[in-house]
Amino acid sequence: MAIIQPFKGLRPLPDLASRVAAKPYDVLSALEAKEAAHGNPYSFYHVSKSEIDLPDHIDTHSQQVYDKAAENLHHMIQEGTLFQDNVPCYYIYKLVMDGRSQVGLVAASAISDYNAGIIKKHEFTRPDKELDRINHIKTTKAQTGNVFLAYNDVPEVNALIDHWMEQHPPVYEFTADDNIQHTVWVVNETDVVNSITQLFQEKVPCTYIADGHHRAASAALVQKEYSSLGNLQPAGAVNYFLTTIFPASQLAILDYNRVVKDLNGLAPADFLSKLEYDFDVFEVGHTPKKPNALHEFGMYLGGRWYHLIAREGTYTTDPIGVLDVTILSNNILDKQLGIKDQRTDKRIDFVGGIRGLGELVKRVDSGEMQVAFALYPVTIQQLFDIADSGNVMPPKSTWFEPKLRDGLITHLIA
Repeated sequence: MAIIQPFKGLRPLPDLASRVAAKPYDVLSALEAKEAAHGNPYSFYHVSKSEIDLPDHIDTHSQQVYDKAAENLHHMIQEGTLFQDNVPCYYIYKLVMDGRSQVGLVAASAISDYNAGIIKKHEFTRPDKELDRINHIKTTKAQTGNVFLAYNDVPEVNALIDHWMEQHPPVYEFTADDNIQHTVWVVNETDVVNSITQLFQEKVPCTYIADGHHRAASAALVQKEYSSLGNLQPAGAVNYFLTTIFPASQLAILDYNRVVKDLNGLAPADFLSKLEYDFDVFEVGHTPKKPNALHEFGMYLGGRWYHLIAREGTYTTDPIGVLDVTILSNNILDKQLGIKDQRTDKRIDFVGGIRGLGELVKRVDSGEMQVAFALYPVTIQQLFDIADSGNVMPPKSTWFEPKLRDGLITHLIA
């Protein structure tokens, strides 16, 4: 069963919360972060993307960057921008995007659960990305990036959280510049805190990583290193990592689309002809074609949109084989375009659904790319099924929105 615990969160003063809050470190470039933080000394990008305060030529993975992050975090604490709660708390985090809301519980989840598979994964991680977060955690002595977890709804947990929100005012409530609403409550009454801990231990057999595989893996590796050096205390904060846990019924996964630089030496007409071996292909003109169901695809090529429907035989019914990203990978990217490994092949790029189909048109019409594919989103149940089976999804299969903000709640490990 899931082990979580409250913690003394490091968080901003209420009147500074909106200025501190920053998008996750891995969804924007250093240049974008620098522009976003311009004129705002309170921005958490000074911690999560601290290269913005160093010369442009700096190696973003140098120790100098991590030292700057620690320096900036310490400064924000010293000047009073950030303060730490006096008692261990849980936190309720509500996000509203386009009228749809989701409410999560911010908690410290046990690394022992991650190691034991009680916290389930669906993606591989890359060592270089792990090392980046490891160095950031070790140098700052803080987990600044939230891991987005999901779980099958437990009515008792939902009811308890709903009751707290109804009976207590939030500590933060603001709308960010992307029109996403962020509201946070502090749960600091001992009996309620204990009830939440107990409910998860009794009612939640497992949780699933929705977003943040590298952050979770890095926290586990830091804990392992502390243990090997004899610096580990059984009840120490390093044994846990920062998570926000959402009930599955409230989550939505957006599409994660693909753009490809060339047709692997094929003329457009020949490429279209080859697709007809595995797909029903319909030309639909200039209007963007968004897939309406599983096994349907939109394709933009030569200034026109096409509707592709996968034929029987192009996929299997197992949790991985049935995914549209697998169908696309096996029958088009690999078979026709020669893209064997989407993680390493420089001819392919990925476009999160939050950018819309217009971004696909832009990338192709600019000449940067030659063809784009729009996919139907993976369902949360498909994600659970794959994680339960012990398999992993193809790269860049899921895009979750809205994103949690860094800086609102940080978990200190020392």
